[in-house]
Amino acid sequence: MRLFFHKLTHWEYWPFHILYIPIYFLWAFYALKARSIFFFNASNPTITNGGFIMESKKEIYDLIPQKYYPKTEFVNENEKFEIVEQTLQKSNIKYPFIVKPDIGLRGSAVKKINSLEELKVYHSKANFDYLLQDLIPFKNEIGIFYVRFPNDDKGKITGIVSKEFLIVVGDGKSSIRTLLKQNPRFELQLKTLEKEFGNTLENILPVGEPLNLVPFGNHCRGAKFVDGESLITSKLNEVINEMCLQIDGFYFGRMDLMYNSIEELEEGKNFQVVEINGAGSEPTHIYDPRHSIFFAWKELSRHITYMYQISIENHKKGFPYLSHKAGMEQYRLHLAQNKKLNHF
Repeated sequence: MRLFFHKLTHWEYWPFHILYIPIYFLWAFYALKARSIFFFNASNPTITNGGFIMESKKEIYDLIPQKYYPKTEFVNENEKFEIVEQTLQKSNIKYPFIVKPDIGLRGSAVKKINSLEELKVYHSKANFDYLLQDLIPFKNEIGIFYVRFPNDDKGKITGIVSKEFLIVVGDGKSSIRTLLKQNPRFELQLKTLEKEFGNTLENILPVGEPLNLVPFGNHCRGAKFVDGESLITSKLNEVINEMCLQIDGFYFGRMDLMYNSIEELEEGKNFQVVEINGAGSEPTHIYDPRHSIFFAWKELSRHITYMYQISIENHKKGFPYLSHKAGMEQYRLHLAQNKKLNHF
């Protein structure tokens, strides 16, 4: 009951469909103006469905210059494991590394792999295509929302979220499980962590020793999101714009970056892209616990308006919207993919 009331009184945990109720009306308004429910297809013309649903992460990585993201290999769900081993060896991806679905769902089925046996278990369970990816060596992560209108030479950062990982710190007497229960945000992840770590959660950490249980900044996996508006500077905007201008057909979306320090990031040094999301991106700085639901609705409305305006401009340049038939088929595939990941 304690956790139930915590979720009830903190809107950041509310179900997606509840949070978005006012936004559906705005979407309907823009759909009527565009004469298409699926106008988002034109927002990022080189990404499947504009990056709203059923977009392949590997296809998006292939649009990004290699220097900006870690070594990544694609694995077909039906591939023999011997071939997966060969792919891993040829790629020179080292343990530990990350595996994640090629078509994802808010961090579902993303896992850190420490051994060949763990990879074998993952492959045996995965009924979806997935990626092998080098673990990025930098310690900090942020999400940067980027918008560029098709007729403009430069884009802009419209929001930044910094991420605090699910890290517990030992006190020399409490188990990891007990430490997790001291923080409602972490305790909400307990069932998932029990499946992954088992009896390891009974271990006691020495005083002051930190343990990062989820090495990626996903809100659904216990990370705390903090509005990083103060990090938006002209220097950072130049660095992000320089990279995004090299990504053909990318106008609207959020990129998750890992970096060493803000100072180095502003110099364009020591950072890598975790992934880029397109039209389905959220301005995730709204999930800062300090923000009200009204702030969230305002920011969601602002960004959907950007997406609509970009889609209209690209449509005038000849980029199509999805037909209703094709859009509904993609939506059915999206629901099927979500079902797979939710049951992983």
